[in-house]
Amino acid sequence: MLFEPRPKTRREEIFDREKEITEVIKSIENYPITLILGIRRVGKSSVLKVALNESNAVGIYIDARKLYTNVGGWITKDELKRELGNALLNLKPKILKPLLSYLNISKVSVKGFEFSFKEQNLVEILEKLNKFGEEKGKTIVLAFDEAQYLRFYGTKGGKEFLALVAYAYDNLPRIHFAFTGSEIGLLHDFLGFEKHEALLFGRIYNEITITPFTREKSLEFLKRGFNEVNLKVREWELERAVDVLDGIPGWLVEYGFHYLHTKDSKKALELTMRKAQQTMLEEIKELEKRSRRYTFILKAVALGFNRWEKIKGYLEAHDGRITNTRFSSLLKNLEKMSWIKSEFKDGKKLYSITDPVIERVLREF
Repeated sequence: MLFEPRPKTRREEIFDREKEITEVIKSIENYPITLILGIRRVGKSSVLKVALNESNAVGIYIDARKLYTNVGGWITKDELKRELGNALLNLKPKILKPLLSYLNISKVSVKGFEFSFKEQNLVEILEKLNKFGEEKGKTIVLAFDEAQYLRFYGTKGGKEFLALVAYAYDNLPRIHFAFTGSEIGLLHDFLGFEKHEALLFGRIYNEITITPFTREKSLEFLKRGFNEVNLKVREWELERAVDVLDGIPGWLVEYGFHYLHTKDSKKALELTMRKAQQTMLEEIKELEKRSRRYTFILKAVALGFNRWEKIKGYLEAHDGRITNTRFSSLLKNLEKMSWIKSEFKDGKKLYSITDPVIERVLREF
C-alpha cells in the first residue's frame, strides 16, 4: 500500500522510483562504495531496501541512527557486532544457512534469535563474509542507513570504522558498502573522499541522489494511493495537500494515511503538521545541544531573512553579538546537515529551508 508509513521493501509498494531502484541495484553490485543521498523523508530507506531485496548481492541492512540512539550517542564495537548479527538473521534462509558454516559463531540462540561474535573482531567477520562471497560467487553489501551517525563510532570520530571500510576496499573485493545520508555535507565530510589526509581519500564511489516529487507527481501519487483503496477524494483537497506538503514523499504518505482513517482532509493535514512539529522539536533539541543559536538561524531563514547579513542581524537581535567567523560556521553546519540550502540569484547568495513542511512549522515556532 502506497500510504503504508513504514519503509517499503518491495518495488510495487513504491511510487515512481523505478529509475532510482535500478540505479542503486546496478551501483551496489558494481561499485565498492555507493552513496544514496537526499533530504529527510524523501524515501532513501525504501529505495535502498527494495534494491537490496531485488539485487543478486547479499544485502545486510543496518540502521546507523538506531545504533546511535540505542547507545545514547556513542557507538561501540560490541554494539555494531550485535546489530550486524541481528541483520544477518534477516537474510533469506537459503543464504543464511550456508553462511552460518563460514562464520565461527560463539553463540546462536534460536529461541531468542541472537548471534554473538564475542570472540571475533570486525575484520575477521568481514574476511569470512568475503570468503563466503568468493566461494559462492556473491557480492556482500553492507548497507548503513543514515551513515553520518557512524562518526560517533569508537573514540576517534568514526576513524576506526573508516579504517575498516578502507581495509575491506583494499583487501576484500567481495565486500561492498552502501551509505545513505540525509545530512549530506556531514556524510561527505565524514567519509572524506576528497581529503588528502582521510582514510578513504581517492577511493572510487558512486553517488545517487533521491529527489522530491514534482507537483504533478505528488498529485499523481495521492490519486493512486486513494485509488488503491477505492476512495474518491476531491481534486481541490489533493491540490491543497500538495500546496502544504510539497513533494516530500514522507509527508504525503502521512497525509494519505491519516485521510484513510479520518476521511477528513483538513484533519489529515492537521495531524500531518502536528507530526512535523513533533519531529522538528525532537531534531531541534538535538541541534541545541550543539548551539542554541541554530534555532534562531532556522527561524530567521523560515521567516524570509534569506541573505547572510539579514540572518546574522536577526540572530544578534535575539541572542546578542556573534563574530562573522562563528556565524558563518553555524550557517555552513546547517547547510551540511541539510536543514538549509543556498543558491545564487542575481549574484547574491540566498538561503532557504530545505523541507517546506518544516519551514511552515518553523515560522510558527
